[in-house]
Amino acid sequence: MAATTIVFDLDGTLIDTAPDLIDTLNVVFAREGLPPVAYETARNLIGGGAKAMIARGIEAEGCTIAPAKRELMFTDFIAHYTAHVADRSQPFPGLIDALDALAARDCRFAVCTNKLEGLSVLLLEKLKLADRFEAICGQDTFRIQKPDPEILRRTIAAAVQPEFRSSPSISATANGPCPNTGRTASSAISTNYQPRSPPFFPHNDDGAMLYG
Repeated sequence: MAATTIVFDLDGTLIDTAPDLIDTLNVVFAREGLPPVAYETARNLIGGGAKAMIARGIEAEGCTIAPAKRELMFTDFIAHYTAHVADRSQPFPGLIDALDALAARDCRFAVCTNKLEGLSVLLLEKLKLADRFEAICGQDTFRIQKPDPEILRRTIAAAVQPEFRSSPSISATANGPCPNTGRTASSAISTNYQPRSPPFFPHNDDGAMLYG
């Protein structure tokens, strides 16, 4: 029987990254003379990548900032966050045991996130979890961002067939046969920090879905 590929979102699913993301947001805001965003408010801003978080934070403050300035804030955010990516971020309780139990059932794992790939890999390396995942794919890996389901399909293909990452012409579906690998069963898991929305990634015959 083919191994099952389980795809996880990262922020708010595998790792509680809120403390470091919120700290970074407020550092950037302070440099621009903006007041800090309260922690509980800022948790709901996470999701969709740093640009989306900054935009939501600006909106929450009731401010108007020019696009060029937002780009500078984004650059500042990435620089600071890279240096502090795992200061306070930790795996959620029970994660390690869950991965161990699933691995014992011959499951393989991948990450599909709107975080930049380099930051995702860096975070998981610092937490000594990166080697558990066959593929760690971000919004820049395939230049596709959730909720486009194609990023999930390509992440699954990359986990099953590593050379897929350098072959963008290959188009693999989550529930169909992948080239040279045969059929693969897949599931996707995501919770993140925002209020639960309807599932948008139905992608295999048994009804597995990814929530964004």
